[in-house]
Amino acid sequence: MNVMNKIDFNLKMEQLIEGLQNKPSLLLHICCAPCSSSVLERIYKNFEITVFFYNPNMDTEEEFEKRNAEAEKFIKKFNEEYFADVKFVSIPYNHNDFLDYVKGLEKEKEGGSRCEKCFHLRLLRAKKYAEEHDFDYLTTTLTVSPYKNSDMLNNIGIEICNEKVKYLVSDFKKKDGYKRSIELSKKYEMYRQNYCGCEFSKANKELY
Repeated sequence: MNVMNKIDFNLKMEQLIEGLQNKPSLLLHICCAPCSSSVLERIYKNFEITVFFYNPNMDTEEEFEKRNAEAEKFIKKFNEEYFADVKFVSIPYNHNDFLDYVKGLEKEKEGGSRCEKCFHLRLLRAKKYAEEHDFDYLTTTLTVSPYKNSDMLNNIGIEICNEKVKYLVSDFKKKDGYKRSIELSKKYEMYRQNYCGCEFSKANKELY
């Protein structure tokens, strides 16, 4: 029986980083402070990083502001402790961006086509910002979660990016990335949510 070879996106990322001749700029889309923690710790020495908080999928503005503030606070602490210079950019909350984009998919199962559209929306907006501000690379912390489909995320990123803004493939959950994010969340006493963000994932938060 022929078994399709699965791409090792973590290995591909490591090979790319090993071959870097300088420290390129990277726009790092994040969903929350906990997921950004182990990712930043792992790659901050390799890139000039700007964290990009764009998450219109959050079910309420209160939840959005809570995660946004926690992310900004963590970046400040991270810079102080690691002597880093990670920058932070946040796009204002507009839940209709998300609802319009996933219209008709509200009843889809968690992790399916609705989530794929949500990933596409957020990465597409991040790519637009990266192009406008001349970033070399774009990627997302979403692959650190064991509940997110890394193949789906990487394929979207590869599809929407180009030579102007290259997509940094990843599987940040590898090498205990998710475990380390939990450790860092406890260390910095972060707010760690128990659902992905939208009202549909909240209804299925036992899966998160």
